[in-house]
Amino acid sequence: METKGLIIVHTGNGKGKTTAALGLALRAWGDGLRVLILQFIKGGWKYGELHAIETLAKADGRIRVEQCGLGFTRRHQDEEEEQKHREAAEAALDLARAAITSGDWDLIVLDEINYAVKFGLIKESEMLGLLDGKPPELHLVLTGREAAAALIERADLVTEMREIKHPYQQGIKAQRGIEF
Repeated sequence: METKGLIIVHTGNGKGKTTAALGLALRAWGDGLRVLILQFIKGGWKYGELHAIETLAKADGRIRVEQCGLGFTRRHQDEEEEQKHREAAEAALDLARAAITSGDWDLIVLDEINYAVKFGLIKESEMLGLLDGKPPELHLVLTGREAAAALIERADLVTEMREIKHPYQQGIKAQRGIEF
């Protein structure tokens, strides 16, 4: 069967964008693909998916996750803090460029890259440039809210997660093993 590398986007205001991307990564690993997950925003703390992926990585090295971010960011934070987040996102972008052209991976997940663009940590043109450098057989998954219209246009598959109901609205805090 001929492989055509797809550009897949998980976006929207609902939960499940990263979860869906990691589920796809798990499926790909299970079918023998080499998988890299670069997290543009997340960093600094461990959660269930990281533990699971680290265990799989020890088995054969065909899956790897790298937390490139400094953790959650928001608009209008102090300039020094924003600069640190920008530098981390630019370093993640450099890692992504190198990984995309390396030939070492069959699937690369660029987790929360849409947030990095939304918050001005990297330019939309830089994110789209990653697509330009994608080898034809490489699958790319890009996650995060508010995906750019140009990304949606270029993607082969776009899924929008829409929030209908969330436990937080009922005062229920995020739960380990479910939300992180």
